[in-house]
Amino acid sequence: MCRHVFAFRLAMIALAAPVALVHAAPGLAVRLVGAAVVVTFMGSYVLFRDWERFGPLLLRHPTLLVLDTLFGALPLIAAGPDSVLAYVSVCTPLLAGLVYSWRGAALFASLQSLILLLVHIAARQPHADLAQSALFPGLCLIVGAVGATQRTLLLRFGEATRTLTAVQARLAVTEAVNAERARLAREMHDSVAKTLHGVALAADGLACSAGVVRPDPALIRRQADLVARSARRAAAESRDLLTDLRRAHDPDRRTDLCAELGSEARAFSVRTGVPTTFRTATAPTTAPSAAPTTASTTTMPPLPPAVARHLLAIAAEAMENAHRHAAPTRVEVGADVDGGLLRLTVRDDGRGLPPGTTLEHLRDSGHFGLLGMTERATAIGARLRMVPADRPGTGTEVRVELPLDALPPHPPHPPSGP
Repeated sequence: MCRHVFAFRLAMIALAAPVALVHAAPGLAVRLVGAAVVVTFMGSYVLFRDWERFGPLLLRHPTLLVLDTLFGALPLIAAGPDSVLAYVSVCTPLLAGLVYSWRGAALFASLQSLILLLVHIAARQPHADLAQSALFPGLCLIVGAVGATQRTLLLRFGEATRTLTAVQARLAVTEAVNAERARLAREMHDSVAKTLHGVALAADGLACSAGVVRPDPALIRRQADLVARSARRAAAESRDLLTDLRRAHDPDRRTDLCAELGSEARAFSVRTGVPTTFRTATAPTTAPSAAPTTASTTTMPPLPPAVARHLLAIAAEAMENAHRHAAPTRVEVGADVDGGLLRLTVRDDGRGLPPGTTLEHLRDSGHFGLLGMTERATAIGARLRMVPADRPGTGTEVRVELPLDALPPHPPHPPSGP
């Protein structure tokens, strides 16, 4: 706003300066008017061009604006009260209201009104045209009030903007914290919580075996070994989770999803005894006896670690849900790319989902597996669907579809030297 005021002053001074110089008396009066024109014009230009630099100086020293007002009175006296320089005089109380608030506006409006009245008295008899003589002094008072009001409104708007920015920052922090809590809940549910549940079941079995009249040492040894292995696995999963939380994300890293899915299918088959088949778009393999087909035989691109981790967690949760709730005789995991769409499927031949099952019902009843799968799919821009089999009670297919365009581009590697 102050910069705009000085721009208007520059234009008015440039228009009225020739008139003031022409009407000034020869000799000393012309030199004084010329010096006043140069000083007021250059001061306005400097503050218009570098307000951020020189504006604080004007804020700290109101006497500078007083000197500018007195210098501006000289060309006004020479040009007359009816010239364009009268509008330059109106700018002074407006600027004072913007810079110094109500007290400054009142002071400079009064000073400028007094100068204008004196110029009118010196130019003609004051009673000749009283209304015209009071026009610009009254306008100075009005413009000063407008400047002070504008300053108050701008300060309130700035305060409201800062408050809104602070609220938005707090909301962003809260949203980030909630997102991180949801992510940690998914990671804990999909890794450590399951393993600890297995440790508890194995420990219960060990306690029952040791509590019989004639315990079997071999059985107790196997169950104790199972408890130890499960506890070590829980410790490893906790360590991996902590490592992932502290690891800086490397944009150059990529993960072979097919190889990881094949390894996950083999581990699931060994742990549960459910025959698990992993297939790609070209050739299926059966776990655990055969090695999985890798991404080199398909068009599957290497994925960023975060995306691959979410997809692997969805596949692992789908297999665990099938084993726990559907009693399947086989599970089939698939991954392929078709028309720019990465498709991951986990199909079983078990009992299937009960009719009318919804995510809200599962969440309210404490089953967070499917809810976590949906959140993971949403986090990477994928779509998760639960597709029932053709006939009720003959299995379920979990299908994840991820557009490859949603993946971040792989940074190109710089060419190697000779």
